[in-house]
Amino acid sequence: MPCAVFLKYLSLGHRGGNMEKVLITSRSFGKASREPFEILEAAGIAYDMMGADYSNEKFSARIVDYDALIIGGHMFEPGDMERCKKLKIIAKHGAGLDNINLNKAKAQGITVTNVPAMNSDAVADLTFALVLNVCRGVSLTNSQVREGKWKIYIGRDVHAKTLGLIGFGAIARAVAKRAVGFSMKVLACDPFVKEVPEELRGFVTLCDFDTAVSKSDIVSIHAPINKETTGMFDKNVLARMKKDAVLVNTGRGGIVNESDLYECMKAGHLFGAALDVTAAEPIEKDNPLLTLDNVIITPHIGMYSVEAVSAVSIVCANNVVKKLSGQTPEFVIV
Repeated sequence: MPCAVFLKYLSLGHRGGNMEKVLITSRSFGKASREPFEILEAAGIAYDMMGADYSNEKFSARIVDYDALIIGGHMFEPGDMERCKKLKIIAKHGAGLDNINLNKAKAQGITVTNVPAMNSDAVADLTFALVLNVCRGVSLTNSQVREGKWKIYIGRDVHAKTLGLIGFGAIARAVAKRAVGFSMKVLACDPFVKEVPEELRGFVTLCDFDTAVSKSDIVSIHAPINKETTGMFDKNVLARMKKDAVLVNTGRGGIVNESDLYECMKAGHLFGAALDVTAAEPIEKDNPLLTLDNVIITPHIGMYSVEAVSAVSIVCANNVVKKLSGQTPEFVIV
């Protein structure tokens, strides 16, 4: 084999022999730097990438050959997990675990880890970017200018408004800190949070769901997806939001009933909405929300900053190394 070809072969993670192997299906793993790959290489762990060319069929066929998995947001079906006799660890490249059957993993003795909080600032930044974008019509007017239209657009102030946070975990708390600079009042709803952290007291008030929805000028969703939250923002909840309020979702797509949101927007009840997550990803081309000028949709880019991707990738690589070398990984879920 020519030297150049051999080096390329190595760079793809094919180390050969009986080395332990990790399959990486997160599209962003190692995109910010080579350090995560170097961590695996230094430990003698072979890796294969299945990100840009991912398909359920390929994944199902190949996963049985691996000792470890660094997974993105796609589903890991219990039937496929059942076939994985070598698999020792599933490292989630991010915080959300709704695509992994934790009970099944526990039953099979497979360790599952995630990376909580390290992407909090990235998602919080995007959340506030979307709030400002919707309120001031940034994307809309930029498109108009590019089309040769120089028009006045009357937006809405963010300063001194009331921000409702649905869910009050690490990301929502980071959003609340950003709200301070805009002199905002913050209402936070989270059934698992009983008191406001000391550094946020004075401008964050815990409240029930209906208060957060009905009293806020801007409602921002940061809740996990589960039986209670799926479809939570339906026509009834949307109707309880203030007239000309703004809805932002950087949590999970299924929390918002998109058909109901479309009808609410068409009726003119809300000023605007911004979704970084949608029920189907990629969003269907015929989704009627795409026809509305006051709805912004981004392709689930919340965690994708250089800093966040690098940090999350490094933790995942280290967790794989620790597990396969008999050590205890960080952030073990099961």
